[in-house]
Amino acid sequence: MIKAFLLISVYFVLLQARENPFFPINSDQDIPVTSNQVNTLPKLKRATVVLPSTARVIESVSVEYKNIDGSIAHKKVVLKNAIDWHLPIFISQNYNESNNNITAKKQKSKHTQKVHYKKIASLKFISFYADKNRLKIVTKDKMLRNFLLVKPHRIVCDFKRDTDLGSYVKNAYKNSLFTKIRVGTHKGYYRVVIELDGYYTYTVHQIQNGYLIQLL
Repeated sequence: MIKAFLLISVYFVLLQARENPFFPINSDQDIPVTSNQVNTLPKLKRATVVLPSTARVIESVSVEYKNIDGSIAHKKVVLKNAIDWHLPIFISQNYNESNNNITAKKQKSKHTQKVHYKKIASLKFISFYADKNRLKIVTKDKMLRNFLLVKPHRIVCDFKRDTDLGSYVKNAYKNSLFTKIRVGTHKGYYRVVIELDGYYTYTVHQIQNGYLIQLL
C-alpha cells in the first residue's frame, strides 16, 4: 500500500515539472498554441472601397485582423487627406505595383496640368465648357442670382436677358460631373439649371468672358 502511494506521488511531481507534457522539452513557450488546420485563404491582392458622393476627406483607415492565436485585433491609421469620391480606395499588398502606378500618375500629371475645357452645351448668347470640377460659362449677360437645389443635386443660375427660346435641354458627355444643362425663359431673365452627378458645394467667380463655377 505504501509502495503504491509513493509511486502516485512521484507521478504528480513529474507532471508539475512540465506545464505541458505534450510540448517538446526545448520548445519556445512564448509561441502561441494554434490549431493544425491548414490555412487555405487566398492571398490579399487588392480590395476596393467606394465612398458616397458626400465624402470629401478621409479621416482614418481601420483594419480588423486575426492573429496567429485566433484572437481578433484592430489597427487604425489617421490620415486626414482630401479625396475625390469618384475614385475608389484600394487596399493592396503589392507594393511594387502601387508604387509604379503612383510614379506613373505623377509623371503624367506634370504633362497634363493645363486646363482643357470641353464644350458641353451652347446657345447663341451663352456657352458651357467643362473640365473636371470646373464649369466655364461664356456669356455677356449678367448673372442675377445663383443657388443650390437637391433631388437631383443642381445649381440654378438666372441671367438677365429678354428672350423667348422656349426650353433647351442638353446632356453632357460621359463621366462629366455636370450631367445635364437645362435652360428656360422667364420675363426679363432666363434660368440655367446645371444638374450634377453627386453632392457638392460650389463657388462662382466672374471672369473676363463670363463666369466660372467650381465644385467642392
